[in-house]
Amino acid sequence: MEAKNAGFDQKDFRNALGCFGTGVTVITTRDQDGRHYGVTASSFNSVSLDPPLILWSQGKGAPSHGVFKENVNFVVNVLSANQTEISNQFARPSDNKFQGLDCTYTEDGVAILPGTSGHFECVTQNMIEGGDHTIFLAKVVNYRHHADTSPLFFWKGQYITP
Repeated sequence: MEAKNAGFDQKDFRNALGCFGTGVTVITTRDQDGRHYGVTASSFNSVSLDPPLILWSQGKGAPSHGVFKENVNFVVNVLSANQTEISNQFARPSDNKFQGLDCTYTEDGVAILPGTSGHFECVTQNMIEGGDHTIFLAKVVNYRHHADTSPLFFWKGQYITP
């Protein structure tokens, strides 16, 4: 096993990080005009049970980054094993990432995707600058999960389904 020092090769570092498998989410929000935004993210973690806190991070160069920084309300949609196409739909640039989806909405009008393993309705509590990303620390105000579904995983650059 080769150790890397300062001056990391970014591609190799990314490959090393890919050795840690993660679940796949789509984080949704909306802007002040009511336009919906969503982005595929695997950078989601639980932080605290009391109070209920989670975090996720987004690259500062993402087209929707400003919207997530401005709107404190968002939903973490935990994708189920059969939602690879939805993950890809939200990972690519598009004028309407929600096309063909029969979403429901939170009281604040944020989209909840259909068929997920679960979702968390959140309010941003703090934003932390972390290199080329912003880390969003948020309080969970509502959630739902479906014990009969299997989640979608991402590992070494590929989707994995149980």
